[in-house]
Amino acid sequence: MDRCRAPCYEYPSCPDVLKAPREEVAYVTCTYRSTGIDQPDFLATVDLNPRSCHYGQVIHRLPMPNLKDELHCAGWGPVCGCFDSGAASKRTKLVLPCLISSRIYVVDVGSQCRAPRICKMIEPVDVFWKCNKGYLSVTHPLPNGDVLVANMGDPAGNGKGGFVVLDGETFELKGNWENECEAPPTGYDFWYQARHNVLVSSAGMVPKVAGRGFNPDDLKKGVFGRRLNVWNLSCRSLTQCFDLGEDSLPLTVRFLHSPEAAEGYVGCALSGAIFRFYKSCERDNWAVEEVIRIPAKDVSGWIMPKMPAFIADLVISQDDRFLYVSNWLHGDIRQYELSRNCKPRLVGQVFVGGSILRGGPVTVCRDEELKCQPEPLVVKCKRVYGGPASLQLSLDGKRLYVTNSFYSTWDRQFYPSLVKEGSVMLQLDVDTDKGGLTVNKNFLVDFGKEPNGPCLAHEIRFPGGDAKSVTLP
Repeated sequence: MDRCRAPCYEYPSCPDVLKAPREEVAYVTCTYRSTGIDQPDFLATVDLNPRSCHYGQVIHRLPMPNLKDELHCAGWGPVCGCFDSGAASKRTKLVLPCLISSRIYVVDVGSQCRAPRICKMIEPVDVFWKCNKGYLSVTHPLPNGDVLVANMGDPAGNGKGGFVVLDGETFELKGNWENECEAPPTGYDFWYQARHNVLVSSAGMVPKVAGRGFNPDDLKKGVFGRRLNVWNLSCRSLTQCFDLGEDSLPLTVRFLHSPEAAEGYVGCALSGAIFRFYKSCERDNWAVEEVIRIPAKDVSGWIMPKMPAFIADLVISQDDRFLYVSNWLHGDIRQYELSRNCKPRLVGQVFVGGSILRGGPVTVCRDEELKCQPEPLVVKCKRVYGGPASLQLSLDGKRLYVTNSFYSTWDRQFYPSLVKEGSVMLQLDVDTDKGGLTVNKNFLVDFGKEPNGPCLAHEIRFPGGDAKSVTLP
């Protein structure tokens, strides 16, 4: 019997969310692009029930019908049902935009949550001709029921931000969300707060240049974005832009979960900085302030003499108390305690890979934080390669899941052993009282043992919604 105890995300209050049933399965996007294996990407269903004989294993694989899509992010479609009507709300459609092919898959996870199936596919030519967009990234449902998908470039791979809209019932491509004249130069992630009528988006990279690999010379050529964009949600108009500094590359955007909150955070991949954005005293105006900066490390044996902190992902706990940060290059995951009007306080840190491990090709010459280079991580006799990339947090905040593929081309450049050995999915136990992170040595999903060969795993989503689901009004 296909039955998932999938908690609904739209709980009436925060305490109800924290008491939600434990997650039993996860959906993980997996790609074979840049691995040398000529197989289609797939959506893996992973068993997370510790009482199951398949705990920590892939129990279903949904292959895509095309090659070299680069499944990257995954987002939920519209919510069915409403608390006001007394019916539980559900998320039954997972939208998979493709970072490279610009294709969009819609997956039905409601009929059989342990064996999802593709129910809709939008071809790249439709996205190209109707929207003049490509290189699709992040997806969220809109308050009106439609689905918004952010993009990074135009069909030729030049930088071009903005969004395309899917019909919330048919998932037909409706067109662009913003006016053509207001499309930012680059784009990647976004989040919104409907009660404040605001949408905030990040910058991303120029696809055709970043797709060749990371080149330090590109830092001065405008390949990497530096803007944080503030939009009027109802009017679909760009109202403010913030320059976060040279070489910042703002990627991940997260608002606090409370629908009343007028603040959030954006992580910058190349500067190691995290900015807080918030509604200022002036009516409808927003402001930004730097609240965290992870220092770069002086190194030898690497592509540059300084290795920056590379913030690949952020996730905020459902009670808005903790912020979690994945540092893809250095290899650590950090837990910060949030408090209003104060800078976040580091309360937990653990290394799960990275480029500065002891015995590797990189020597750390000067480090403001560490006294020695971290040891390699081994879980269930498996050496973990790569660095922490995508995060997902259980609704009760006690389990943090992480995968270690950021983007296949950059994976191959910085972590060739990851491509050879395959990704892993790890679980960290979280101390939600005093703060603290510990690797669970009894949990490991080894994507190096896939039937078609080692693959690269990125996004993690839970049935029914999760800590990366936008809070609907």
